[in-house]
Amino acid sequence: MKLSNKSRYAMQAMFDLAYHTEGRSAQIKDISERQGIPGRFLEQVFHDLKRAGLVRSKRGPRGGYELTRSPEDVRLGDIIRATEGPITLGSIEGKPALSRGSAAGHDVLRETLAKLSREVEACFDDVSLAELCASAEQEGVSRFPSRYVYAI
Repeated sequence: MKLSNKSRYAMQAMFDLAYHTEGRSAQIKDISERQGIPGRFLEQVFHDLKRAGLVRSKRGPRGGYELTRSPEDVRLGDIIRATEGPITLGSIEGKPALSRGSAAGHDVLRETLAKLSREVEACFDDVSLAELCASAEQEGVSRFPSRYVYAI
């Protein structure tokens, strides 16, 4: 199983919101710079995340995107499902041969893939954004300061 760039970028962007914004909104250009993700692609990613209800957008000079839930309540599985759809390893294609043994073999493979898909999904659902943030903190990943607005 290989995740698409869209899913990997979505996880990076959601981690960025959880780790660097401390509940405030962030603009795509800032996330793009910090994470090294092309801005135009990030716009598409945020469209999917917003449609899934994981982020909301705010307009205005301090606008941008922010998480709709606390980092403890957002799982990697949520992010992947928002960008990829259901987490699955695929299915057995084609029709089994007419013999009884082939049909049974087909069913065994189908059930095994379904079971493995559920286990992979559970692994992604076991990891929250808060856990990623705690790991980053433990590894000494620096937090980027928020942009300051100077008014005269």
